[in-house]
Amino acid sequence: MDTLVAILEKLHIEYEIIKHARQLHTAQEGADYFGIEIGQTAKTLILKTEQGFYVLIVSGDYARVDFDTIKSILSVEQVKLASPKEVEQVTSSKIGSVSLIQTELPTIFDRQLHRFTYVYGGTGVPETTLKIRPSDIEKINEIAAFIR
Repeated sequence: MDTLVAILEKLHIEYEIIKHARQLHTAQEGADYFGIEIGQTAKTLILKTEQGFYVLIVSGDYARVDFDTIKSILSVEQVKLASPKEVEQVTSSKIGSVSLIQTELPTIFDRQLHRFTYVYGGTGVPETTLKIRPSDIEKINEIAAFIR
C-alpha cells in the first residue's frame, strides 16, 4: 500500500484509506458497510486477452461483464477473467483486494462511476478500502477504453 499512497500523494490526489475489521467480499457488503449506494462500489477485475492483461474497473451495480462488448472494444478474439494466480502475478494482490490504481496495466473504465462524487474500492491490501473520485482514477490509470 506504500506505493499506492506514494502515487496519490505525488499527484496531490484527495483520497481516504479506510480500515475495517473484516474483508468485504461483495459490492453489496461494501455498500452496506459504508452506507453508500451499491453503484459507488468499484470492482477491479483483471482480464486476460491474447494481447495481454487489462484492468476492468466497473461500478458495483454492473450486473455481468459483457465479454463480447469488451472483445469488440479491444479488437481481440479472446477475453476472460484472469485466474487467481495470474491476478496475483500481475497485481501483487489477491482477488478481492486488487487496487483501483493500476499504473502498469491498461484500464477499461466504466463511465457510470461518474454518477458519484466518490467511489470505494480496493487498495491492494485486505481490510482496507480506497475512497477516491472517479476522475482521479482515470487521471492516474492508463485508460485504454470505456464501457457504458
